This record gives sequence, C-alpha cells and structure tokens, in this order.
Amino acid sequence: MILRDALRKGIAQLRDANIEGPERDVRILLAHVMGIPTGHISLEPDMPVRDAQFQAFENALIRRTQNMPVSKIIGKRQFWGRDFLVTSDVLDPRPETETLIAEVLAGPSPRRILDLGTGSGILPVTLLAERPAAVAVATDISPAALAVTRQNAETHGVSDRLTLQQADWFKGVEGQFDLILSNPPYISEIEMLDLSPEVLQHDPHLALTPGGDGLSPYVKIGEDAHHHLAPQGRLLVEIGWKQGPDVLAIFREAGLSHVKIHTDLDGRDRVVSATIA
Repeated sequence: MILRDALRKGIAQLRDANIEGPERDVRILLAHVMGIPTGHISLEPDMPVRDAQFQAFENALIRRTQNMPVSKIIGKRQFWGRDFLVTSDVLDPRPETETLIAEVLAGPSPRRILDLGTGSGILPVTLLAERPAAVAVATDISPAALAVTRQNAETHGVSDRLTLQQADWFKGVEGQFDLILSNPPYISEIEMLDLSPEVLQHDPHLALTPGGDGLSPYVKIGEDAHHHLAPQGRLLVEIGWKQGPDVLAIFREAGLSHVKIHTDLDGRDRVVSATIA
C-alpha cells in the first residue's frame, strides 16, 4: 500500500458514509497516522504505508464514519496558530471563538485574566502565550476539563502563570481582574435538536447547553462581574449568533457599561463586551 492508494480508499469510504468534505478529513487522518505534515501526502504519493499505519488509518476512518470529529480522533485542534489537546471531556474549539481572542488583543493588555468555564483552556492559554506579562485564573466545574487545560498550559509553556480552580462560575473566586472571559454553554433546548451528530454525540452536554433559552449563564455572569472586574476592566463573552440583543439587554440590566456586540468573520454576532461604570 502507498499513500496514493490509501488516500483514494479513504475518500471513497467517507464519501459512501455521506461525510461532508471527505478529501480534507482523509488527508488529515492519513498524515496523522503516518506522522508527516499533511502537505507531504501530495508531495510524496508513492510513500509506502506500513501495515500498522494502514490499520491505524482504517480505525480512524471507522470512527469518522461514526460521526466522530477529526479533532477528537487525532486528539488535537488548532486554535490561533497553536495545537491544543482535545478529548471527550471538553468542547471542540470552534474557529469563531478566535473572534474573542482578536477583540482582547485589539485592546489594552490585561495583567490579570479570569476565564470562566475554561474547557480545554484555549482562551487563557492563548492569551498568556500572547501576553507574557499576564497571569490568569481558569475555572471549570469539571475536573476532567481542568486536567486537559493543565496539559495544554504545560505544552505551551504558560502553566507557571495559570491557576486552575474547580468552580461553578465565580464561586470561590477571589480578587479582581482586568479581563474576564467566558465561552459559556449557550445553545437553547430547542436548538439542541438541530445539532449535528459530530457535536451532539461527542461534545460534553454541559458545555453545550444550560437548558431553557440558553441565556442563564449570561445572567449569572452579568450579576457577579461587578465584584471581580477591576476599574477599567473588560468583560467579553462569546454568544450564539442570534443572542446579541438579548445578552446586550441582560448586561445593561445588570448595570454594566459600554456594552457592545462584535461580529465574527462571517458578519454574525459572536462576542459581547462590557465594562463596569
């Protein structure tokens, strides 16, 4: 077996399973089991595929036909130019979440950061890597998620500046922060019915939805932000693309100032920012 033949077989298998975009998925999976950059598949199509490698490739294809996301199969997802460990215990990072990072980096550099519901830790780890003078606290209700965050922090050399705390939102968090972030569960119960199998079957339920209309985390964050935002500090949260007006109203009702909606690269509402009066 050579790369060209393995690639052809994999594409046909995923296409038969009605997997969208099989060419890209197969290249990533094949490169992963071969231990080579994805581009080498086109550059070296006659490279031999050992039996063990082909068996690993076939196993990966089976999992993909069962709607497991590629990132969960290979155990990593690229975010803001860095590879992050992802497991079944954390939300698979979405490209739209980079909107939140971009908004933070466009503003003043924070010294103390708080990330609520950190999951895989992509937000605090990325910001600590981009802002070497900063320190951060990351909370999550899930010990398994915090373990993933710890590994990502160690991989990217920021673990000495990141404190992990098992907590339900602000509970037990002390002190004030220049920046408070969150990508909370925000999918409503009704919207959960329309999620793809890749998301519904392989992301933690608690990381997807708080139940009801999906807005309860923003109420909690808005109510408690006053106690933890330093003067001139900023609050930024990711939102569902239809939730902008609702979250705007929630934060204003909570007494927050300079509440603003920011759009992602597709022009959809994606982040709401605010400060304290």
